[in-house]
Amino acid sequence: MAYLIKEECDKRLTKVKELMKQQNLDIALVYYDEFNIGNGWYLTGWCPQFESGAVLVSSHGNPMLLGGPESEPFAHMDSAITDTRNFPVFMVPDEEYPNATVINFKQLFDELNSKHCQVRRAGIVGVGRMPYGCYKQISEGFSGVTLVDITEEYTKLRFAKSDWEIEQIRAAFALADKSYAAMKSIIVPGVTEIEVAAEGEYIARKNGASGFGFSAIVGSGKRANAVVPTATNKKLQAGEMVMLGLAPKINGYAGVFGDTIPVSGSLTASQKELLKHLGEVYNLTKQQLVPGKTGREIDAPGRDYYKKHGLMKYLVCPFAHTIGLQEAEAPFWGPNSDDVLKPGMAVCVDVSFFGHPEWYGARIETGFEIAEKGAIPFVKTMDAYLSNL
Repeated sequence: MAYLIKEECDKRLTKVKELMKQQNLDIALVYYDEFNIGNGWYLTGWCPQFESGAVLVSSHGNPMLLGGPESEPFAHMDSAITDTRNFPVFMVPDEEYPNATVINFKQLFDELNSKHCQVRRAGIVGVGRMPYGCYKQISEGFSGVTLVDITEEYTKLRFAKSDWEIEQIRAAFALADKSYAAMKSIIVPGVTEIEVAAEGEYIARKNGASGFGFSAIVGSGKRANAVVPTATNKKLQAGEMVMLGLAPKINGYAGVFGDTIPVSGSLTASQKELLKHLGEVYNLTKQQLVPGKTGREIDAPGRDYYKKHGLMKYLVCPFAHTIGLQEAEAPFWGPNSDDVLKPGMAVCVDVSFFGHPEWYGARIETGFEIAEKGAIPFVKTMDAYLSNL
């Protein structure tokens, strides 16, 4: 059963066809794989394992799923688009599938010209992420066709979320909150980072997580300097802080939490100062989540605070980003961004710094639905907690 409901799929295909019409395109190829999942999932509610692939949208005719034979039965069961074709470039290298029908892009080109339409211009999404060999085979197989990179235009279709998408994201944030409580509950000296991660992942899966936006972040002591440290068998030590993060997904859509808490259960005066800085920037950034603000406007107050308190040299990431099919996706609300915040977007306030000589690394994070009148927290209790650090 597809994670993506038919109504949503149909609406999205219509949007893509409108974009194709604007660009005078006969087809669009949307590349994706396990590391670049969002653009393909947007149309299918599905992603292959081991193999990569593309969604082909035609101005005339039904969409196709281009991939490899190992994931083909999986696609027929779970993808919202089930008309499949197999290509060597999307398969596991050197693997053999003697009973599969495998074609090349010249054969696909001939099929499209005979059944769909004369292909003269083709849009491609994901050119910057697509392996060279894949692009080369497409361009050679579609000889004489003008290839147009439409990645930026396509990605903008995902900026504002539908009511259904917001519902999934809100559910994913509720799941993240359950995982957060579970992970916090076992943090004591002597517990390993892996045990903490396992607790959160277990609760997420038990309560319906379809996957995760990133591997669980558990970094204690100096390991928090790694920015996105995955859990190890290091034991938590008294007096340390431990940085936590988890991004469970519902129907492919991510929620998230981020926090940095004391292993011993109580904060030293210095650790209170650390969290106070994060909380101040959290509130300054949250106040900027007003429709019409640009990324640089959203970023500026927190950046000024960091400058004032000598924290700029420890800043790695801006203070806000969009969330959806990926835990962090475009648009990103950084110091050079002119993207405009609009109703329907889902945005995380994600405040962090790394490499501090005493505090090492730290992060706090939660998310908001952007409505006409401003930001609505996905998890009210988490917002209240972070607002009062």
